[in-house]
Amino acid sequence: MKFNILNSTSVDSPFLSLTLLITGIVILSLQDALIKLIALETSFWQLQLIRSFFNLIFLLLLASVIKKKYLLVPSNWKPVFLRATFMVCCMFCFFAGAPILSISQMAAGLYTFPLFVTILAVIVSKEKIGFWRVLALTIGAFGAALVLEPWGHDFKIMQILPVLAGFFYACNIIMIRKFCRNESPMSLTFAVGIMFFISGLFGIVLLESFINVNQHDIDTQFISIGWPKLTFLVLFFAIFCSILNVIGNLSLSKAYQNADSSWLAPIDYSYLLFACFWSKVIFNVWPSTTNFIGILLIASAGILTAYREKIKKR
Repeated sequence: MKFNILNSTSVDSPFLSLTLLITGIVILSLQDALIKLIALETSFWQLQLIRSFFNLIFLLLLASVIKKKYLLVPSNWKPVFLRATFMVCCMFCFFAGAPILSISQMAAGLYTFPLFVTILAVIVSKEKIGFWRVLALTIGAFGAALVLEPWGHDFKIMQILPVLAGFFYACNIIMIRKFCRNESPMSLTFAVGIMFFISGLFGIVLLESFINVNQHDIDTQFISIGWPKLTFLVLFFAIFCSILNVIGNLSLSKAYQNADSSWLAPIDYSYLLFACFWSKVIFNVWPSTTNFIGILLIASAGILTAYREKIKKR
């Protein structure tokens, strides 16, 4: 059977989703590690602007090659761009602490998103949660605490930001499943590229023209500088990350369109393992025992939530 991953869809394809999800996770976990690697040589806003510019160029070229430019245009632009805005907030919170946080801390914070999906279901949809969901929330919260270690003497407020990224990622998951199912993955990725470009440009203009902050603070340097000197190395990394970003996001968008998110969630947690793998390969850093236990607890909480969702639907 031949699949076209660039078109919109209304029929579930679990095997295709599984393949695309794992592909996207491997690619995006590598991209995230590379951004951390280059963080001290650039700024979030510069990288965001350059990467998103090439994202848009690559998508336009791809649409031209396959002669389907209409796939870049969403059929319902409001939820598509709202979802893209959530992704902008997610990426800012995720990468803001990149110079000082480990890949495992960043990944573990992001993957608290199933806990926020549950909380949002209670607040927005007025769903009632039972014992198992409460247990999953408790396990996940405890796991996040073990990774963030707020009791440590070297705890910094920046360590909270990846958890906020998890909140915005949860908003993205809800939007893409409930309101963007019939959009093409290319239109979803293109909208994110547009919003990334706008946010990068806005941050650069704001920091370079109107706001003066302490640019020598290592904790906030990545987000407090607008446009540092652009080097060939930074440009190369930005373009390479752009290629990874486009492929990874197309894969994830199509995966979540083609299968129930509760079925994909357990596999999605393999990101935590790949994040640890790239951390070891690139930075020669392995999570501490406490951090690793926390990561396992967060993954267990997410898998438990997904499993109960399947039981509930049955």
